[in-house]
Amino acid sequence: AAAVGATALGSGAAKASESAIIAPAIAERERRVVGSGADALEINPVVNGLWQVSGAHGRINPEKAVGEMFKYVEAGLTTWDAADIYGPAELVTREFRKQYKVKYGQEPPIQVLTKYVPRPGPMPYELIEAAVDSRLERLGVESIDLLQFHWWDYKNKNYIDAMKHMKKLKNQGKIRNLALTNFDTEHMRELVEDHDIPIVSNQVQFSMLDRRPLNKMIPFAAKHDIKLLAYGVLCGGLLTDKYLGVRDPSETIDTASKQKYWYGTINEWGGWQLFQKLLKTLREVGDGHGGASIANVAERYILDQPQVAGVLIGARLSKSEHISDNLNVYTLSLTDEDYAKINAVLDQGKMLKGDCGDEYRSY
Repeated sequence: AAAVGATALGSGAAKASESAIIAPAIAERERRVVGSGADALEINPVVNGLWQVSGAHGRINPEKAVGEMFKYVEAGLTTWDAADIYGPAELVTREFRKQYKVKYGQEPPIQVLTKYVPRPGPMPYELIEAAVDSRLERLGVESIDLLQFHWWDYKNKNYIDAMKHMKKLKNQGKIRNLALTNFDTEHMRELVEDHDIPIVSNQVQFSMLDRRPLNKMIPFAAKHDIKLLAYGVLCGGLLTDKYLGVRDPSETIDTASKQKYWYGTINEWGGWQLFQKLLKTLREVGDGHGGASIANVAERYILDQPQVAGVLIGARLSKSEHISDNLNVYTLSLTDEDYAKINAVLDQGKMLKGDCGDEYRSY
């Protein structure tokens, strides 16, 4: 279809499947590349998000979480998104690597994207080097696959120094690829064009309801071969079959993510009544594709947008998992008629104001 506009970790793998871990062909049909040359990173379009490991959605069992990672990798879902601020997320991936190597005698076939989210202030080289070394130690690797940088305050220009230092560390081999998270188009342009920082991706909020990246971000990203990693694709779990027909969601808003997307994104876009109309339309589209879930349709819609390399779907390790449903995305192909139906509803709502990442800054 055409694209449209620390905690102690133990041996949690003991209960994992003993079968050889071979990524199924279904998840290998569609791999996407971030970056270029020798450092190019091949990832799964469905990226397992580890922000829920931070504890904001309830405490996790770290040992069980490692075992759950085996299930994802066995299914071919091998790409993970962590951060320095996601509690034990990086440590969980390190323990998984350790147990995998003990069990199979080789490195696991995973890609781990992580983030550096410092408090704005002076950014001397020693501080950045220490932060990168900390990521390496916590991840248990010699080079970070993809390091995504977030900055809270554009008025504080020290983010430029930070990125220049990270470029040096990349040249030393400690970082394979440099990336951003929640940067707007102008400040990404500043880093890329004015300071020659080799940015390969930007992780931004992007969903059917929040299509801000289409305005400025995607045209600029296409010009510089920068990929987008989209989060918020399912609006914290609201853009799913579970909420079809729900008149009042207030009693089931049980996570911080759902609160964010209900009070912010959905209400700003068009409100709950129009949102229900969208869910009904997505259900009809899914039924036309063998019963694909609303989540499948929402994910595929964003994956088909220009420059999008992946969609982040939360992995509530040791709490719940949606592996089978996530895999259905790989076999779903939306038609022009599907897009026409979906866009007819989306266009009844409002385009959210501003650019990517504006919601994290007060000016």
